[in-house]
Amino acid sequence: MDRNEALSLLKEHVTTESLLGHCIATAAVMKGLAKELGEDENLYELIGILHDIDFQEIDEDMEKHGEVGYEILKAAGIGDEIALPIRRHNHMLFDGEYTETVEICLQTADSVSGLVIACAYVKGGKITEVTPKTVTKKYKAASFAAGCDRNRIAMSDSLLPRERMYEIAINEITEVRDELGLT
Repeated sequence: MDRNEALSLLKEHVTTESLLGHCIATAAVMKGLAKELGEDENLYELIGILHDIDFQEIDEDMEKHGEVGYEILKAAGIGDEIALPIRRHNHMLFDGEYTETVEICLQTADSVSGLVIACAYVKGGKITEVTPKTVTKKYKAASFAAGCDRNRIAMSDSLLPRERMYEIAINEITEVRDELGLT
């Protein structure tokens, strides 16, 4: 499966621009983290693209999130290398059980992508004006982008320095800024 095939499958199940954008941003961060950590960039990007494939269909029911996504992916012929991390990424069902690098990266990317994009919106949609210092400052303000779970972002501290993770997230989201409507 390549990026376009994953996006096509995602769009069969997700129609809202905001959720599509979130998946694209999460995938970008996943790809960058994989590159930094010597992991499979394509695999991580595909996991990021598909991680919320079920979110609309389950009407955001966190008791079903991930499980239904797993079923959708298996029905589409997607192997466990992609489907299992997606099944397990619902931190409300699997909290504290993340030890695999791919799982830690997905937890981090899922939340930090939103934080970085929120920082860009504060700067008029200009992702090119967001710096690790900006993200660090906003991370500390719990009321800013409150849906971005700081504990999930902090999981990556076991893999690489926080400032480097922010740098990767900013750089990778900048690469897909056109798809996200950022400048």
